[in-house]
Amino acid sequence: MIEIKNLSRHFGALKAVDEISFSVGSGTITGFLGPNGAGKTTTMRMMVGYLQPSAGSILLDGISIFADPIATSTKIGYLPEQNPLYDEMITEEILRYIADLRKMPTALFTERLAYVVENCGLQDVLTQRVGTLSKGYRQRVGLAMAILHDPEILILDEPTSGLDPNQILEIRELIRKLGTKKTVLLSSHIMQEVQALCDRVLIINKGKIIVDDEIGKLSSYFKDYQLLHLELEAENVDFSEFLEYHPELEVISQTQEGESFKMQIRIPAELDIKYDLARFIAENGWLIVSLYAQQKSLEEIFHNLTKGGETAPEPALEALPEEAEEDEGGLKL
Repeated sequence: MIEIKNLSRHFGALKAVDEISFSVGSGTITGFLGPNGAGKTTTMRMMVGYLQPSAGSILLDGISIFADPIATSTKIGYLPEQNPLYDEMITEEILRYIADLRKMPTALFTERLAYVVENCGLQDVLTQRVGTLSKGYRQRVGLAMAILHDPEILILDEPTSGLDPNQILEIRELIRKLGTKKTVLLSSHIMQEVQALCDRVLIINKGKIIVDDEIGKLSSYFKDYQLLHLELEAENVDFSEFLEYHPELEVISQTQEGESFKMQIRIPAELDIKYDLARFIAENGWLIVSLYAQQKSLEEIFHNLTKGGETAPEPALEALPEEAEEDEGGLKL
């Protein structure tokens, strides 16, 4: 488990991350979302030790990640959005180089190399120079580098960026499989990806966590409406009496074609009328073919929760040498 407590990071007067707290346990995939400049990248850089926090703590199994950075690095795999690769190296060579940096035994490297080559789909480019690879293959190499040492925690920033649809499905399946045993924090602007993979979602906005909940409960964070879809097998359907009793409802559409009746009703989010509606239909002897509330898309939910929240871009590491060097015990960037 990785635990964040009252974490902050300031760049001069800019509060990129402002006293956030959350924890991510094993066996789950947590989505980490936010508009550009919200603090996602800064938070992830602190979680992997690239940046030291201005305040707060980051604990891995109860121990600060800065207490022994080398030991911590063996437990964390990180795929940054800007994938750092050596273009002059061959694919197998760069993986061997990463293994050497991590002091992986030869037998373990051989085993893990076979695993990442198969699961990241690198068979066809293993002997190819990295600088000649397509963006999709470069992304696969980056993911292979992140999981080569079989880390307990994976922090993935836009892991499917640049992949074609078939590759996306393959990598998503790999992430899903990894998420059954490991702690996975996934940041992505592709909402379908988050919806497909994540059990839980964290949303950061203007440096603060505004949502930390199961993905299915996000729509409860703002008052809105739900759209109820109804289909009946009946003739001469008349809902005027029911609508007079429920004036807060708004009929969006209704059609009657023979014995097929369809209707869409806009309902306040906090109101549940399905039981009253089913009772009214039963009293009239109509047959329900389908009755369901349309779920809001994650894109719509995200927009409602963060609209107006996009800020200035987060500072690039290379633009802040003095700030980075002031961090005692941290990396000089």
